[in-house]
Amino acid sequence: MTPSHTIAGEEPEHLTQAARRQAQMDPLAALRAPGDPPWDVYLTGTVFLDIVFTGLDSAPVRGTESWARGMGSSPGGIANMAAALARLGLRTSLAAAFGDDHYGEYCWDALEQGEGIDLSASRTVRGWHSPVTVSMAYEGERTMVSHGHEPPPEEPAPDFPPRARAAVASLTPGRRAPWIAQAARAGTRVFADVGWDETGAWDLRGLADLEHCEAFLPNAEEALRYTGADCPRAAAHALTEYVPVAVVTLGSEGAYAVDRRTGEAAEAPAIAVEALDPTGAGDVFVAGFVTGSLAGWPLADRLAFAGLTAALSVQEFGGSLSAPGWSEIGAWWRRVQSLPGREQPPAALGRYTFLEALVPEELDRPWPLRRAVPTIGFRGTG
Repeated sequence: MTPSHTIAGEEPEHLTQAARRQAQMDPLAALRAPGDPPWDVYLTGTVFLDIVFTGLDSAPVRGTESWARGMGSSPGGIANMAAALARLGLRTSLAAAFGDDHYGEYCWDALEQGEGIDLSASRTVRGWHSPVTVSMAYEGERTMVSHGHEPPPEEPAPDFPPRARAAVASLTPGRRAPWIAQAARAGTRVFADVGWDETGAWDLRGLADLEHCEAFLPNAEEALRYTGADCPRAAAHALTEYVPVAVVTLGSEGAYAVDRRTGEAAEAPAIAVEALDPTGAGDVFVAGFVTGSLAGWPLADRLAFAGLTAALSVQEFGGSLSAPGWSEIGAWWRRVQSLPGREQPPAALGRYTFLEALVPEELDRPWPLRRAVPTIGFRGTG
C-alpha cells in the first residue's frame, strides 16, 4: 500500500486536467501497467439536481412554514457515487442522460470540469428537464421529494460498456440490465447495491444480475428481508450463497462483511462525527469499498475505509460534493491521533492504523474541494 502523488501508467485520452488536479493520490499506482483498461470504474444511472435543506429542528408540519438554517445544491443520484470514486483517485466513467436546461448544464459542468469524471458515454437530451430532488435533513434522518420524467427510450448507456476494472450497478428486482453481464464477461468486477423492493417480494431470485457480481452491499433492513435471517451478520453469511462478497451496513453500528472465497469475516465500528446531512453517505461507502477492493487491501481495511469515507461525507451538504478526498482523510487521521480518546474510542481508532502507511502527510491541492452551495450559479457582474 505505497501511496503515490502521480498517476502511473498510460493516461486515458479523456482524462482531463481537472481529473489530474483532483486525483492528488492514486491508490492504484503500484498496480497500473500498459494494456490496463482505460477506466477504473464505470457507472450508469440517473443524475438528479439535489437541493438539500439542513438545520431543521424537526420534520415539516402540514399547514406550516419551516425555515432551514442551511441549504446546498449539487448533482445527485448516480453522481453521488461517481464523484466519490473520482475524489478517491479512481478514473471514473459515467453514462447518463442530462437535461438541456440550466440544471443539466450545471450538473454536467460540476461532474466533468469540477470532478474530472469522463462523460463521453453520456448525452444531453433535448426538451427533457433534469430530475430534481429536494431533501430535508433533521435529527440525523432525511425526507425527500423528487420530480422527473422518464428520458426518451434510448438507453443512456452504450450498447457495450467501456473496458473498466470495476463497475457499480444498482440492481432492480425482476429486471435484468444487459450491460452488467457484458461487463462481467469482459473481466470487469461488478459491485452491486439495491433499492427498496416496491413489489414486496424480497426474493433474491428476482435479482438475476447478482450472478454476475463480485460483491453485494445492501443495508441491514434489505439484507434481513432478502434472507429471512434473524440478524444482519447471519444475513451477510446467507448472501454469500449468491455472491462471493457480502457487505451489510449497520447504520450507527458500522458494517459487517464476509468473503466466501477466503473465508474472511470482518466488522468495522461506525465513526463518531457530527452529522450535518446524510444524503449520499451510502454511495460514498460503496465508493470507499470499491477503492480498497481494487487496491487489494484486506477485507477489514476495505470495510473500515468505506465507513470512514461515509462518516466524513455527512459533515458536509449534499451528496456528490460532500464526498471526501485524500486530504480530508489524511487530516482526519492526523487530528484524531493528536486527541487520543477525546474524539473516538481508542479501540475503534486502532482499526484505522492502516491509514498510517496509506495517506500522505500533506497534499498540495491548488484549491479546496468543491462543495454544495445555495444556488447553482450567480450572474456575472461584467
